[in-house]
Amino acid sequence: MSENDHQATVTLKKGEGRTIKAGGMWIYDNEIDRMEGDFDNGDIVAVHDFDDYFLGYGYINTRSKITVRLLSRKKDTVIDEAFFERRVRDAWNYRKETIDISSCRLIFGEADFLPGITIDKFEDVLVVESLALGIDRWKLVIVDALKKILAEDGITIRGVYERSDAKVREQEGMERYKGFIGEPFDTKVQITENGVKYIVDVEDGQKTGFFLDQKNNRAAIHRLCKGKRVLDCFTHTGSFALNAGIAGAKSVLGVDASQLAVDQATENAKLNRLEEIVTFQCADVFELLPQLEQQGEKYDVVILDPPAFTKSRSSVKNAIKGYREINLRGLKLVRDGGYLVTCSCSHFMEPELFAKTIREAANGAHKRLRQVEFRTQGCDHPILWAADQSYYLKFYIFQVCEER
Repeated sequence: MSENDHQATVTLKKGEGRTIKAGGMWIYDNEIDRMEGDFDNGDIVAVHDFDDYFLGYGYINTRSKITVRLLSRKKDTVIDEAFFERRVRDAWNYRKETIDISSCRLIFGEADFLPGITIDKFEDVLVVESLALGIDRWKLVIVDALKKILAEDGITIRGVYERSDAKVREQEGMERYKGFIGEPFDTKVQITENGVKYIVDVEDGQKTGFFLDQKNNRAAIHRLCKGKRVLDCFTHTGSFALNAGIAGAKSVLGVDASQLAVDQATENAKLNRLEEIVTFQCADVFELLPQLEQQGEKYDVVILDPPAFTKSRSSVKNAIKGYREINLRGLKLVRDGGYLVTCSCSHFMEPELFAKTIREAANGAHKRLRQVEFRTQGCDHPILWAADQSYYLKFYIFQVCEER
């Protein structure tokens, strides 16, 4: 496919396109000077700088603020089924080299040079989330390529489920959708991670059913939890709590505001024969922590893994308040010499801002923090340096000391 085969060309305004020139993949509506030629939304177009210099091929959607998402910067690229198969093969080879692949994220959108699509593998099931119109057209091609490539390594995929039910699809002019791709199957899937067994509900669980990005971070708490009393806040389906339990904690309390999550977490505790040690409570963490403090409770390890308090730049101020409050409350419950495990999964809570917020919480609680380690998301969620939105998870472990 030569450049001439792309019917339409998008030309940028002079001085625009800073993101893609720095290696990113998004072109916003306000960066575009003109569009020439015939196209339908979702089609592949060529992108030129103001002086006609070729910048790449991408798919267009004039209904989205991100009007073009770049797929390739090479002029001689042919965007066809073989192109997507190469991308998928690269993504799989990378994961085989870097992480335990029994369950992992196989495709991480822009960071795998496939903007707008995420695919998670839970044992022999794939869960697909498609958030851009252009990639939606190639979705089945990508899924078929994945099945073929995994089969080459002896991995047979039993079923594929689509979880394209996020609100951002509406910004692309697409309906939210969830359902089977191909034959129906049992959507409760058992996986094992760090020696812990879970039932993952790919149909009704949050996002794609389970948060794989904390895999290595969950393993990192094992050494701290042996023989300890642990509190896990925003436990979701119990992952940190169960890691603490399997590592030999004396007692673990997991808290979540969702009764569904607490029920699933309780099932997971039974699955691991930890129900005597790891218990769960349905409560609002912001309300429960002050109550525990009033009762004089102290824990050896307090874990805070809240949902993203902000999904946009405009609500960052409120998010800072939320993170500061929850870290302040959490710190007050850690005994002298115990540990605080705290994270933020919001891209807009930038690392410096998150660190500053924790520092303010520590000052407010009159505690001294000694950093044990700082981590980010698992390497199956690679951080592409040019694509800022691919770096979102910040994870700290601190030892908490009283005034010495």
